[in-house]
Amino acid sequence: MQRLIWTIVAAFAMAIILGPIVIPWLKKMKFGKEIYDLGPQTHKKKQGTPQMGGIIFALPALIAALAFSYGTARWDFMLIALVSALGFGLIGFVDDFIKIKLHRAEGLTPKQKLAPQIVLSIGLAIWAYLNPKIGSSLTVPFFNVEWNLGWFYIPVMVFVLVGTVNSANLLDGLDGLLGGCGMLDFAAMALICVAMAAANPAEADNLLNVAIFAGAMVGALLGFLRYNSHPARVFMGDVGSFFIGGALVGMTLVTRLPVIALAMVLSSLSDLIQFAYFRATHGKRFFKMAPLHHHFELSGMAETQIVAMYYIGTAVLCLLSLLGFVA
Repeated sequence: MQRLIWTIVAAFAMAIILGPIVIPWLKKMKFGKEIYDLGPQTHKKKQGTPQMGGIIFALPALIAALAFSYGTARWDFMLIALVSALGFGLIGFVDDFIKIKLHRAEGLTPKQKLAPQIVLSIGLAIWAYLNPKIGSSLTVPFFNVEWNLGWFYIPVMVFVLVGTVNSANLLDGLDGLLGGCGMLDFAAMALICVAMAAANPAEADNLLNVAIFAGAMVGALLGFLRYNSHPARVFMGDVGSFFIGGALVGMTLVTRLPVIALAMVLSSLSDLIQFAYFRATHGKRFFKMAPLHHHFELSGMAETQIVAMYYIGTAVLCLLSLLGFVA
């Protein structure tokens, strides 16, 4: 547990130090945010805020995770999670670069963004499926049972991987929203991995390495919130949101757990409901705007109120999820 705490502290310190270095550099490079024309009008004042700030937490998280890991003998779980975070983060980086350099607010087209995500997800799902320590089963919390999906595991996990990463991207719509919710999700994941390691000594180091990576994300995001909380001095961009989604879903992949990031799932569900209702009613809207946090914003709630509400909800859901693993 001390190693986990030092990982959090180290990642936090690196993010705090990196912020004043990266933010001026992003401004110098004119990596400013292009605000989407159809977004809330209150966001227009955020035009030009430095983007791609996800670098501020991604680098410290990677360095701290590698520095405090339990050696390379039991690295296969952590390696999958790291590849997932880096792979999806790279897709987000390309998307951000196109937005900034070509001044296209939408970046990559949906097909251009989705294709590499699917390819990466297929590779990760097959990698996990062929790993005898992971296989084709999912653990069902609270019921102490495993659900063996067989070969169907691969398409299911591809759907979960792509869905979670894009859900994280959708949640990144308000100052500090994804960073804070993600930090709470990673804290819960770290504690779950510690509990799982205690219950499974044969894979203890493997699971503890995943806990270390989760702890590194907690510390790095905590440091990033110093610069991303309202009013944000920097935005994480798609490189940050994709890195968070990739890291979290990579950890759920190797621990064989359902995704616990329910705030992210809620964003995707609200988007799907809005789209389906719009098509079914020929132009009417179920929400004032999707994802859901924008609906609250257009309903008159202050940005800080919405973020606090999401933090509280995420914290409660994380505590409930811990009940399935902590005695």
